[in-house]
Amino acid sequence: MRIVAAVVACLALAGAAQAAEPGWTPLSWLVGDWKGEGGGVETGRGGFSFTPEAGGQVLVRKNFAAYPAQNGKPASRHDDLMVIAGDAGRLRATYWDSEGRTIHYAVTEATADHVLFLSDDPAGPRFRLSYRKTPNGLTGRFEIAPPPARNQFRDDLTWTATRAR
Repeated sequence: MRIVAAVVACLALAGAAQAAEPGWTPLSWLVGDWKGEGGGVETGRGGFSFTPEAGGQVLVRKNFAAYPAQNGKPASRHDDLMVIAGDAGRLRATYWDSEGRTIHYAVTEATADHVLFLSDDPAGPRFRLSYRKTPNGLTGRFEIAPPPARNQFRDDLTWTATRAR
């Protein structure tokens, strides 16, 4: 009898875990495939997607940017991956890229038309990534604040994007 009760309790907990709402729900307007172009230090084109994964509990962004030869530099490609998840009632994200960089973000703003990711690593430069919904798609911005002025952000990249499908 105890074994049956334990199995029923485990099944009930598993069902409750599956029914839990993901912490990234305020960012659902980002879900889908996007085509973008923009500039900053370099001008290029690319695309990204936001896809629910792990049973819908995390939101995964996959991104690439292709840059033609410019400013005396050869053509290049940048790829990155970011995983967004709820953590103790807060949204957090971890970012990895093809240049070997890892950034840990806290989501400091998340509304139906804007999201702001702010790096919270205690040393080195700080990074700020934001998306804002527009009538035609969205705009994005990636900013850097190098030490010692870790609160003085400057644009590194800006872009616009439209839904690819």
